[in-house]
Amino acid sequence: MSASFSFDRSHRPGVSRRGVLAGMGAAGAALGLAACGGSSSSGGVPESDESHTSFVMTVWGGEADKEAYQARIDLAKEKFPEYDITLQLIPSENYEQKVQTMISSKTGPDIMQVAENVNVYASKSQLVPIDDLLDEAGLDLQATFGPVGANYTWDGATYGVPDRSGAMVMYYNRDLFDEAGIEYPTAEWDWDTFREAAKELTDPSKGQFGYGGVGWWPQWFSLVAQNGGHVLDPETGAPKVNSPEAVEALQFAYDLYFTDKVAPTAVDYSNMGPDMGADGAFQQGLVAMNSTGFWAVGGNAGIEGLNWDIAPFFHGAEQAVSAFGSALVIPTAAKNPKGSFEIIQFLTSAEGQKPIADKGQDVPANLELQASDDFLDPEWLDADINLQAFPDSAEMIFTPTFIPEWNEMQKAITDAMASFWLGESDAQSTADDLQGRLERVIRSAE
Repeated sequence: MSASFSFDRSHRPGVSRRGVLAGMGAAGAALGLAACGGSSSSGGVPESDESHTSFVMTVWGGEADKEAYQARIDLAKEKFPEYDITLQLIPSENYEQKVQTMISSKTGPDIMQVAENVNVYASKSQLVPIDDLLDEAGLDLQATFGPVGANYTWDGATYGVPDRSGAMVMYYNRDLFDEAGIEYPTAEWDWDTFREAAKELTDPSKGQFGYGGVGWWPQWFSLVAQNGGHVLDPETGAPKVNSPEAVEALQFAYDLYFTDKVAPTAVDYSNMGPDMGADGAFQQGLVAMNSTGFWAVGGNAGIEGLNWDIAPFFHGAEQAVSAFGSALVIPTAAKNPKGSFEIIQFLTSAEGQKPIADKGQDVPANLELQASDDFLDPEWLDADINLQAFPDSAEMIFTPTFIPEWNEMQKAITDAMASFWLGESDAQSTADDLQGRLERVIRSAE
């Protein structure tokens, strides 16, 4: 994919689809994980060698990402002519291993991109806490970036400034809606409205489904949050995926596949063609609605004859939706953390993030830029698409608890949910199984 939100989903290290920072705030202290070596807010900023003016910024991605990041770095060089800033792009599959090695060996980088696994680094004291730098700069993360401003924290300290962030939205096929005589989706849709529309948009005789499905964790996490539930309790950090609210959300997801049959199962997708998924099926008119991130905008825009648009994700008892994004952080190997922060502050400003919008790379995290014509009416997008759906969704973004054991948690989810998505286990037994697995993941880290 080339997700981020037109950037490539493979650009996220450690995830099989588009990487997600689903609006993720941390409640690590409650998990009792301080033994992992977490830095606290009392750590402060290490001494800066202000004579050090050469900076390396490490990111993951492909050529599209390289072009956008380089354009931003070029702007930063104009802002800080005394600084020499070099972009280092690492393929996503090698990213975590390489940056861990560099940090441990004190060879850099000076600025680094992180996403879901930010607290893997923070809990090992590999990142510089930036609260003092934020205060000195007068940078209010909540005011500048919305709910995702609180994403990159650990044990009471802030470690990252949001850089890219866009809510999951609903893509829909206008022609299929028109044929069925159904009004286009809006943020006012609730579960019942969505479900009924999906039923009407499903036509087995045509091999057409109403919805692409919710098998990816950001999708069903959103349903749990919409129903007032949590995968991990935000107060205690304990797994809570078998709560009545979470089980009810999983049952809603199950019914889409196996009761109403409005979403393709894995078998249905395989029958559509090799390597078929929701994004491809939507582009071929085989599903009428698909919930995913910004990256699908560029892909859909390139499909001749596809008449489509986007709307905010539907809601349940509450409005809640996952977001996809990344942040810029300062590794402890940085020789001049204050200089690194100056660069990060510029790169995450509306001016510094403008190439993200200009090149269709992603949704910029900066709310000022999200609300501008640079993002909402970009020159690279000829189709008349409601990109306003992204800023309209900003306040709906929820912040589930995020733990350093991100990879272990994802494996537990994959293993526990496999039979569920095949229709071989029910919502309650699946939730109970996942609950036990998550308890073991957390217990093993204590």
